[in-house]
Amino acid sequence: MRRSAVIAASVLDQAASSLTNILVLVMAARVSTTSGFAAFSMVYLTFTVLLGLNMSYVGQAVVLERGDAGTLATACRSAAAFTGCAALGAGVLLAAGGAVTGGRIGDAFLALGCVLPVVLLQDGLRYSFSALQQPHRALAADVLRLMCVVPALLTQPHHASPARLVAVWGASAAPALLVGLLLLRPFVRGAATRLRGYVRRGHLGMRFVVEFAVGNASSQLAVLGLGLFASPLAVGALRGATTLFGPLNVLFNSVNAFGPPVLGRLGGRRATARAAALLGCVLAAVGFGWAAVLYALPARMGHQLLGATWRPASALLPATGSQYAVMALGTCALVTLRVLSPRATLSLQVVFSLVSVMLMLGGYAMGGAIGAAWGLAAGSALKAVAGWMRVAALGPAAEPAPEGQRSTAPLS
Repeated sequence: MRRSAVIAASVLDQAASSLTNILVLVMAARVSTTSGFAAFSMVYLTFTVLLGLNMSYVGQAVVLERGDAGTLATACRSAAAFTGCAALGAGVLLAAGGAVTGGRIGDAFLALGCVLPVVLLQDGLRYSFSALQQPHRALAADVLRLMCVVPALLTQPHHASPARLVAVWGASAAPALLVGLLLLRPFVRGAATRLRGYVRRGHLGMRFVVEFAVGNASSQLAVLGLGLFASPLAVGALRGATTLFGPLNVLFNSVNAFGPPVLGRLGGRRATARAAALLGCVLAAVGFGWAAVLYALPARMGHQLLGATWRPASALLPATGSQYAVMALGTCALVTLRVLSPRATLSLQVVFSLVSVMLMLGGYAMGGAIGAAWGLAAGSALKAVAGWMRVAALGPAAEPAPEGQRSTAPLS
């Protein structure tokens, strides 16, 4: 495929995957009670963390594979096999934990354990297609996933239980998984399956897991802990508010994916930083504009979007909109550092992700869900300020790093 076609297919695939995640949460909110959506959100948040861990440990490593067709075939077959085995093991643990816990939340985790191998493997196949330079095949499977999950959830009865919604959501991934495996088969037929490399010391994915854990998973796990030990309703409100900003996540992911190579070709520190700062300001303005549109929605329209969850979620829109606006600036700062000084991002992620968690928990203690949302916004703002201060502190000799030396872990 031509490079332009590969990039276009990759962007469309990311958009299809993001749209699926947005619609799943929107439709689950519409048919659930407030407490039911809170339980569903906790389970879906757990899946999101597991998905990110798999993407970091397996996906980011396989897309960096280089070599002939045989080498890539072995890498892709091994990645799919390891994902399936890891998902099966994690699914058994989740199902057992859910069965022991019982109740609405326990049943929902039990359902997640049963469907986890299907949904995790289906999503993980896209990284094999990326390594093979076949993103249009991933796009075909993910579009089918979208076409299956929407009607499956739309047909669920009002006030459906969280466990039922999780089971239906997971089962609807089976056709896309089957198609994905069939599309991958011609490229990996006859290749060896080597799982030992994923458990050996020094596996490349371990570094990406650390960056994901401190950059993304820490705040997600803190929100999950908030639901388990404090208020599940707060989790539902936070997830409902962030779901409404799903389109901005597509833009941020595109910046993370395609920003470094574009910025790296601009030729120097000053030009790279200026272009990234301009992009950050544009994305921040988009974030504020989107927040204003959502805040101006009549309650009737908001209720059609999120059902009973609209009322608590709408109260968080000013805070969540502010968070996404400063996240735009922070994302562009981290992308700039990834280009000019790749080793500078990890320390920022570690420190300010922990700061965000503490601010979120402190905000919740002082002001409930609204306080938690403002705490997250403050943490994102501090990370953005620190990121641009680090960019400004780089010496004039800093130049874009070679493509192979840039960190490929997700930034937030």
